[in-house]
Parts: sequence; structure tokens; C-alpha cells
Amino acid sequence: MNGWLILDKPLGLGSTQGVSAVKRALRAGGYAKCKVGHGGTLDPLATGVLPIALGEATKLAGRMLDASKVYAFTIGFGTETETLDAEGEVSATSDVRPTLAQIDAVLPRFTGPIEQIPPKYSALKIDGKRAYDLARAGVEVEMKTRRVTIESLTVSPEPVEGRLSDENRASISSALTEDGSSDDRRELESITLIAHVSKGTYIRSLARDIARALDTVGHVTMLRRLRAGPFALDSAISLDRLAELGQGAALEEALLPIEAGLDDIPALTLTPGEAEAVRQGRFLSGIAADDGLTLARGPDSVPIALVEITGGDLRIVRGFNL
Repeated sequence: MNGWLILDKPLGLGSTQGVSAVKRALRAGGYAKCKVGHGGTLDPLATGVLPIALGEATKLAGRMLDASKVYAFTIGFGTETETLDAEGEVSATSDVRPTLAQIDAVLPRFTGPIEQIPPKYSALKIDGKRAYDLARAGVEVEMKTRRVTIESLTVSPEPVEGRLSDENRASISSALTEDGSSDDRRELESITLIAHVSKGTYIRSLARDIARALDTVGHVTMLRRLRAGPFALDSAISLDRLAELGQGAALEEALLPIEAGLDDIPALTLTPGEAEAVRQGRFLSGIAADDGLTLARGPDSVPIALVEITGGDLRIVRGFNL
């Protein structure tokens, strides 16, 4: 089996556990053994889009690490924690609560290229050790500033896929007048934002910095990934649905093709002779196509390889055995 299964990861499940769930579904359905891997980790405290690559698609899983992501997240104001989420011990408090107008005014400061200090409770390595292991051991670590890009950052007044916390729904409701319009002057206990971010962005750090820019403190109380690269929630399935499809040997119903992970690059249809040459790993020249990364496919539209084209020369980056 080759392609992508997109999970709607539930709260508390780790990314590797998501991979294990897919493997169990494959075994339950009697499918032939194949490689399975995830396209980038998603924190156990987060929910949402988790791409799982199967078979030849695992050759593309690394591209998901470089892909941009879209998150919905709720900042609870007044409390900052050691982990910058709901699990950590309280490290700072504030009685200040921002208004919607103040939040709207500060968001442009966090749009575009920004400097960000990752959380000390993160998977980043420092001298060969995970930062969260050092933090748990009580070792003081200096997290280096990194440059990331926030493509967009907006307030979300509506529930996110029905998973908006009661606290945040009440906070948003309190900022609405009787006719449903917003009252920018009312103080909010929390706010839900939608962020389109580059790779390497830590939403917990973003939430911390936004709260501090509002002269208060805060932490993430809800985090949901809405999109990872080309994959969105509308193609994601729950663990229950995954198990159901596995038991019925019907995983193909949810399987996306390999090329679904490459919809951000152009495709090039080769002639039969060119297709055979690429399958054999041979270099080609005189290719009439724009420079850049391209999906090469045969006359039957079956993907053959990920290739790099430069001045009409074609070089194979990653071949597929389909």
C-alpha cells in the first residue's frame, strides 16, 4: 500500500502512537506489510492533522517537516506556566486582561519574519540532549533565538471544529454585545487565534510572547493543527474510523495518493522512452520544462520520480517503485 492516511489526532496521543495505530489497522485488514511513518511530530497535547505516510510515500515524509502549518490555538491570560501549556507548573501570574482592541493592535507585530525563543520544554537538542530532558532534570538551559515566519495571524471568533473550550467560548461571548457585535473594550480571559506559520515555529512561544506584549502573561490552553502542508482536516479521519476501515479491509477509502503530498510542485508527463530512462536512474537532457523540483510521471500518470530540472537537464532526486 502506497499513499497517505491523514489522522485527526486526538488529545493525548503521540505521533509515534498514531503510526502504531495505522500499523494495527493494516494488520487487522490483512494488508501486506509496508513502511509506515509520520510526516512531522504533533505534540500529545495538540489535536488535528497528522499525515501518515505508507509505502513509497515514506520517501516524501521529510518534506512535511519543511511544509508550513496552520494552527488554531487558545491563549489563556493571567497565568504563565513552565511548559507554556496547561500541564506545567505556574511560573508567573498577572491580573491584567487585554481587550479585543488591544489584541487586534498587537497581532501585526507578530506577523511576518520574527525572532522567537523556543520553549525550554521542547524536543530541540542542546549538546546532544533534548531540551525537555534537561529542563526536567533541573538543568538551566539557554534557548537560542531562532527566526521564523508567521504568514498570517488572526482572531477566530467562531468555535474551531467544535472543539473550542468552554472557557474560551465564554470569554468570546463576554466580548459581544446583545446584538452579537463585538465590544472591543471588554477584558478577555482568553482568545483563540488562527496562525499560518513556517517550519520551526513554536505556538507555545508565540502565545507567551503575544501575552507579554499585552502587558500580561498567558499559556496555551488549546492547540489544534488545521493544516500540514497540502493536508487539511477535511481529509482527516478519526482513530475510530481508522480502526473501522482496518477491520473491514477498506483503508483504500481514506488513502490519498502519493502525489497528494506534492501538490505544491508542478508535474511533468514523460514519453515512454523518457519514463523508462528515469526508472533506470539515467540522466536526461533537453527536457522542455521550467527549472525546479518537479514530479515526473509516466504516460499513464503513475508517479515515477521526484526530479530536479535545471536548464533542460533532469536529475533524479527520489525514485518511486510503483
